[in-house]
Amino acid sequence: MALGEGSMMGTAMTSIGAVIRREYLQRVRSKWFLVATIAGPLLMGALFFVPVYLDSRNESTERDLVVTDATDRLADRVASRLEDAGYTVRVEPWSEAAVEQLSQQAIDGDFGGFIRLDDQTLETGNASFFTTSRPSSIRRLMMQSLISRSVLEAALEVDGVDAAALLAGGDLRVEVLDEVGDSDDADFLIGFLGSMMLYMVILLWAVAVMRATLEEKTSRIAEIIVSAMRPTYLMLGKIIGVGAVGLTQMFVWAVSLALVLVFALPTIVAARPELAALQEVPAMLPGPGALTLFVGYFLFGFFIFAGMYAAVGAMCNSDEEAQQAQIPVIFLIITPAMFLIPVIEDPSSTLSVSLSLFPFFSPILMWPRVAASAAPVWQIALSFVLMAGAVFAVAWLA
Repeated sequence: MALGEGSMMGTAMTSIGAVIRREYLQRVRSKWFLVATIAGPLLMGALFFVPVYLDSRNESTERDLVVTDATDRLADRVASRLEDAGYTVRVEPWSEAAVEQLSQQAIDGDFGGFIRLDDQTLETGNASFFTTSRPSSIRRLMMQSLISRSVLEAALEVDGVDAAALLAGGDLRVEVLDEVGDSDDADFLIGFLGSMMLYMVILLWAVAVMRATLEEKTSRIAEIIVSAMRPTYLMLGKIIGVGAVGLTQMFVWAVSLALVLVFALPTIVAARPELAALQEVPAMLPGPGALTLFVGYFLFGFFIFAGMYAAVGAMCNSDEEAQQAQIPVIFLIITPAMFLIPVIEDPSSTLSVSLSLFPFFSPILMWPRVAASAAPVWQIALSFVLMAGAVFAVAWLA
């Protein structure tokens, strides 16, 4: 008896493994997978690197600037802020002849341009930047901002105000009583981007399961395969195989992001000092424990919705039928996205807790609460238990 059960188990594992291997290899070798997984990050990286490369070609002259000041009150302040932004700056005495001379030197390529400050700058913040090439919008806004701050600083110091402390801006420190965990400015970004990534990847690959099921039915492949194995093994192998493809895609994206942060980010900041705020991105990323939970929510979310989409594909005979039959499933996966912002803004509210524990919403709505350290361990554990129950329920119904 035991020998027979072992033989049946071995046959089942062999059948499921064969389907997993077929589904995985068929998709990772397809052109669209390579485009979405590899070319996608490359195109995103090109959006950063191409402007940086073009900008760095003229870096030697464009980063050399001259400041001339008719008021004798702003030049040093503006020059100091420009140097903090990565420019090489020198201050020249003001005169009409000096302006003409500096204009000619800029045309000859001796430096990237010069900034003229005058009485209008003190009164309204308006200044003039003379250059042979039009600066980017980011660079122009950066220069305008630091000149305005310098003018405000000079005006405040006349009245004896500590301009540096005032311009630095205040901070409202939030102390949450009887609650463990801190919140920072990155919570919203991590929670929102992480949940949207889960939403898109789960939806993409769950729908792929439905389409794969439909393709096999319409091409009569299913009849041949089902004659050799149980339908349950076929569906389970198909779901696991497609899920493995989704994990592979997420892994490639994660490695690409890590490479960008380690190697590309310093290059970007060095070439574009005005983007120095990007250096804070690595510190905003979640730790290994949170990333493990992220993968867990992806897996459970995928198995829940992939099972439902597989059932839709199994009971439909055409794409037209599937479009109608999948409406309830689409409703279940779109609804949590509609509540995403309220959950991120108040992750400890009764509404947020209730929605994040509903197993069909947990994969998308529990993550922002985890990112904000607003979900106790027992709620995280309960969400996984409920999602596991949902997986078994979907498998039984399918």
